[in-house]
Amino acid sequence: MTSRFGAWLRDPLFLLCLTAGLLAFVVQSGELGTADTMHRLQTTHWLWTSEPQVFPNEYPEFGIHGRGGKLYSWYGIGQSLLMLPFDLVGTWISHWQIFSDYGDDPTVRTIVVSYGTSILVDVLTALVAFRFLRQLSFSVSESVCGVLALLFCTTHLHYTQNMQENNYIMLLTFAGFFWQYEWLRTASKRALFWGSAALGLNLLTRLTTGLDLIAAGVFLLMILWMERSPVRELWRRFLDYSKITAPVYFFFLAIDRLYQFYRFGSFTNTYVSIFAREQRLQDPSLPVNFPWTTPFHAGVLGPLFQPEKSIFLFDPLLLLAIVVLVMLWKRLNTEVRAYALTSFLLLAGYISFYARYAFWAGDFAWGDRYVSTAVEMAALLAVPLLLHYRSQLGKVLWRAGLAIIAASLIIQIASLAFWVPLEIYQMETMGHPTFVIWLRFKNIAAFALGKMDAWGLTNVNMTQDAWDYVHVSAWNFLPFMFRRVGAVPNWVVDVSFAVWGISIAALAWTMARLRRMVEW
Repeated sequence: MTSRFGAWLRDPLFLLCLTAGLLAFVVQSGELGTADTMHRLQTTHWLWTSEPQVFPNEYPEFGIHGRGGKLYSWYGIGQSLLMLPFDLVGTWISHWQIFSDYGDDPTVRTIVVSYGTSILVDVLTALVAFRFLRQLSFSVSESVCGVLALLFCTTHLHYTQNMQENNYIMLLTFAGFFWQYEWLRTASKRALFWGSAALGLNLLTRLTTGLDLIAAGVFLLMILWMERSPVRELWRRFLDYSKITAPVYFFFLAIDRLYQFYRFGSFTNTYVSIFAREQRLQDPSLPVNFPWTTPFHAGVLGPLFQPEKSIFLFDPLLLLAIVVLVMLWKRLNTEVRAYALTSFLLLAGYISFYARYAFWAGDFAWGDRYVSTAVEMAALLAVPLLLHYRSQLGKVLWRAGLAIIAASLIIQIASLAFWVPLEIYQMETMGHPTFVIWLRFKNIAAFALGKMDAWGLTNVNMTQDAWDYVHVSAWNFLPFMFRRVGAVPNWVVDVSFAVWGISIAALAWTMARLRRMVEW
């Protein structure tokens, strides 16, 4: 047993997955991070208890009326299903006698759900992303560094702490790309089935992930086209592909449509049309085309250049990926070029789809959450390419690349410091546009130095809600939340800090061991 464990500690993939799990453990606040995920967890609870999807007091801020006049959540059921096993365990643990007098935030149930779900998704993402990079012909070292950059230096880190559905969507999309590419090279029907199932499962989370489903097919088509496959061969592969993917995609789409019919009595509509109708009833001044009210150019330029949401500010690694791809394009192999084109087409597709949406940036979110998964997929190539072609790129670009990686890491760590609505509340009085990332660094410095009032960062509006005020006025990690809320004994706070410190040390040790195994 000892020798087997020692072998694991010499396996870069095992250490990479261990790093992902420890990272997800360390960054948790014990809460779900956003109201969206809290509502999805309530849907999870509805699946196996007598509780409703939406409580009456939550309307009209959340929920829309469906069949029988009942209030239903407007989200897909995908993330709710993901959280189901952890909700079962968390609810069971919360009823233990030891927790009988504890019901404050973060609750026992949300602690179990947030830790369990985030660790699972992070570990599986590391595993699939590593294997996919190996498929693209990167070395073990380059693949390890690429995955570490994804986990630490993109908005993936933020959404590891704040459990929007983004990381789950990315995991399933990577799995789809990985297995479908394996089918392309090996003709394995089993691989194609599992890849299609992963992409189809995405449809239950967010119906717009149909774009990811299309992107996977485009990725394979581009590879065959770049390899100059004959038209007859293309047609044969397309038929073989469709025979497996079409029934799988139809199965998951049918589940989504049945869920839609159960809630709203229609197989063909989406929640957006019902939401728009109810919003216009509450506010007749809303335009007829609500919520598709944003000028197209504003919805396109916003994710690119708006200081509050720019993908280049929140994910600087994307800029490095673009520069490296442009400089190295003719040297890249077919698979890398096909993936690069596909990922940027996917990004353009998401930006274009949400461009006219009234809430095109995802409202309360760090950056533009609707496009962040596509951004991270494109940024995945930055570090592996920088390492692989280091000698050809020269010292200037190498050093610039390292600077961008360092800046990306600092930005993502800063995103974890406070609960995400902090700057959004502050902008209610500061106005727009606001350079959110700079404001976050200013908040970190002010909070650490006790200068929030002196620097004019105390927002009157956010103090009107005691729950919100508590959560934006503490470091957003579980031990600090325990201490700030003050609902647990001091020994629990002390133990949580000890466990947190040990976990950080274990993460540092694992990364140091992993560093000795990879080449720069």
